[in-house]
Amino acid sequence: MAEQKRDYYEVLGVDKNADEAAIKKAYRALAKKYHPDMNPGDAEAEKKFKEASEAYAILSDPEKKRQYDQYGHSAFEGGGGPGGFGGFDFSGADFGDIFGDIFGDIFGGGRRGGRANNGPMKGANLRTSVRITFEEAVFGVDKEIELTLKDECTTCRGTGAKPGTNPETCPKCGGKGQVVFSQQSFFGTVRNVQTCPDCNGSGKIVKEKCTDCHGSGYIANRKKIQVSIPAGIDNGQSVRIREKGEPGINGGPRGDLLVEVIVQRHPIFQRQDYNIYSTVPVSFAVAALGGEVLIDTVDGKVIYDVKAGTQTDTKVRLKGKGVPSLRNKEVRGDHYVTLVVQVPDKLSHEAKELLKQFDAVTGDSLNAAKNVTSDSGSEPTKKDKKKKWF
Repeated sequence: MAEQKRDYYEVLGVDKNADEAAIKKAYRALAKKYHPDMNPGDAEAEKKFKEASEAYAILSDPEKKRQYDQYGHSAFEGGGGPGGFGGFDFSGADFGDIFGDIFGDIFGGGRRGGRANNGPMKGANLRTSVRITFEEAVFGVDKEIELTLKDECTTCRGTGAKPGTNPETCPKCGGKGQVVFSQQSFFGTVRNVQTCPDCNGSGKIVKEKCTDCHGSGYIANRKKIQVSIPAGIDNGQSVRIREKGEPGINGGPRGDLLVEVIVQRHPIFQRQDYNIYSTVPVSFAVAALGGEVLIDTVDGKVIYDVKAGTQTDTKVRLKGKGVPSLRNKEVRGDHYVTLVVQVPDKLSHEAKELLKQFDAVTGDSLNAAKNVTSDSGSEPTKKDKKKKWF
């Protein structure tokens, strides 16, 4: 009796709702672990490798995966002949598309970046950073940065060849910019596509190089670029400037310049999302009697009326005094202020006497220990007064 097959999802250790990336990642790990080249003479490892490869061949194909989800293993029975994975005959097949990049990780080759070609390609992106103040991040600012950028060599007009000569077709790839190589694996011959190592995918070879750019086709120049930083940007976010990156390949567009914004710390304000937070000291008298205090905001000073009897750590909200939204400058966050009552720690003799009088008038509220008795009903001793009574 033929051995019953395990569920393909169970074999790869993934959920039935797993996407293509999760399935590929799971198979990659199993292929590295059980590949026969990694486990010579290990029949059990070879069996597990076959099982995982069969599961991946089905689940990585959207149509086969749909059939398997609907009918299970019966969807593929009796259609393959001998030598295959339970109905699939993979002998002599081209696995470049199915397993190429995974085997590339194991054997050191593969198509890690996708198929190479000598058509126009966008240049690489460049990254730099700029420092701005807290207020500049809130309201936006224009900054000038200086960096080194590559420009097309005016001598050879970007060809890299010495004036009077021209680049020649690469003999290795025939001008295609890519080469196909075959590799023997457990499945048979595996064909993979790789960027041509001689011309780096351009399809051209420069024999007589330009003396100005040394064959690269580009000259590096220091340039000043204006960066418009939008209002509401936060620390660590980036501004993208189109086509200010590396030059394109084979006539492709330049890459982009990504400018990371570093916002300096503010001595008073702290930011969270689009809201601003700060603390403001309030005198003991103003907290008790009520009065006005000045609050610093990003828009300037604001007068706030403190209510009589305000307690320390009272929080107030200044609506619309926060950071503008990046999507809509008309919408702003709020400014939350924590009022901290300042208790005087240095008092004159006169001030102390006045506070004692205040204490007496208000019913000894500032020295409640005088009104506390011990458990026995007697006046607590001086030592007892240090304790808390409840």
